[in-house]
Amino acid sequence: MAARSDLAFDPWDPAFVADPYPAYAELRARGRVHYYEPTDQWLVPHHADVSALLRERRLGRTYQHRFTHEDFGRTAPPPEHEPFHTLNDHGMLDLEPPDHTRIRRLVSKAFTPRTVERLTPYVRGLADDLVSRLVEAGGGDLLTDVAEPLPVAVIAEMLGVPEADRAQLRPWSADICGMYELNPSQETARQAVRASVEFSAYLRELIALRRKEPGEDLVSGLIAAYDEGDRLTEQEMISTCVLLLNAGHEATVNATVNGWWALFRHPDQLAALRADHGLVPSAVEELMRYDTPLQLFERWVLDDIEIDGTSIPRGAEVAMLFGSANHDPAVFTDPESLDLTRADNPHISFSAGIHYCIGAPLARIELAASMTALLEKAPTLRLAAEPERKPNFVIRGLEGLSVEVG
Repeated sequence: MAARSDLAFDPWDPAFVADPYPAYAELRARGRVHYYEPTDQWLVPHHADVSALLRERRLGRTYQHRFTHEDFGRTAPPPEHEPFHTLNDHGMLDLEPPDHTRIRRLVSKAFTPRTVERLTPYVRGLADDLVSRLVEAGGGDLLTDVAEPLPVAVIAEMLGVPEADRAQLRPWSADICGMYELNPSQETARQAVRASVEFSAYLRELIALRRKEPGEDLVSGLIAAYDEGDRLTEQEMISTCVLLLNAGHEATVNATVNGWWALFRHPDQLAALRADHGLVPSAVEELMRYDTPLQLFERWVLDDIEIDGTSIPRGAEVAMLFGSANHDPAVFTDPESLDLTRADNPHISFSAGIHYCIGAPLARIELAASMTALLEKAPTLRLAAEPERKPNFVIRGLEGLSVEVG
């Protein structure tokens, strides 16, 4: 398929970022794969293809386990970006087997269902406290007052980060995550490098402390994790902690505000939810589908593949459009409608295959806890001002969500 210069896809256009879903419908109608020259990527918009490619072993999050940059026809990152890439490239999200298998197995020994279950009362109590403060103030910014502090505090509690140190975590994370946007600027890269250096240094000190004084936290568990003679290296532990913070709160923060913004725009669905709090579990899934917090996920082509007769060669990059896949009418009945009772909801907001989100059970607990607290304690919650979208495309969120209570 030749490069299309007339695609509706434009991740730097504020109108597209505000509502990419009509453009996705056009992409799906025009074919199963499209070459997009500005980012040198192959866009994949259909649910069936995205789902299959997430499990396809001829694709990889990295290629460096098999090829040098030169062999793969790619340019090595600039040397000044090295601290970011060292941090990013040792996390399991950007590794392939056998390293991914080994690290995920070791992390899973510390990040167990029992660990998550033990946190549930803490999550619910914190959500109640945050919402109570919002109600006492008569409203505020749902983003900064509830959506952000909840998952950041939970991950910090899991990792054993002292309360006094937690304020720095969110800015570090935001600066690092800037590099996941398409064609990030030099300034974005500089901020990400600085945050990578500072965050890594902080975690190195925390790991040293936990080696001397182990506790019940996840860092202590990562230090102790041992399997078939394997242990995590210090860099793998640092990268794992950063990944758990970044992935463990960015999606939850944005799913919360995207979700409530969608509810305010669909008063019938909000009324149904207020009338029946038993809808919370299916509402969480539907809101994750309806306005997907992670819109795009990239993979390298390690061996030639073919999609609908189009050959995609080794060395190319595939961009799987999660937001489009989650609105595919081949899978979802009336996908443009918000339906909190949707029973069959195979959304891929948590990815799939070997890179399925390890923190998905915790994210679901956090989203349900904040939603339940807001329904119970702020039954008159309403929008106070029209929100602004963040200019980012890949990680989809709002600048804020101003609300009133009472």
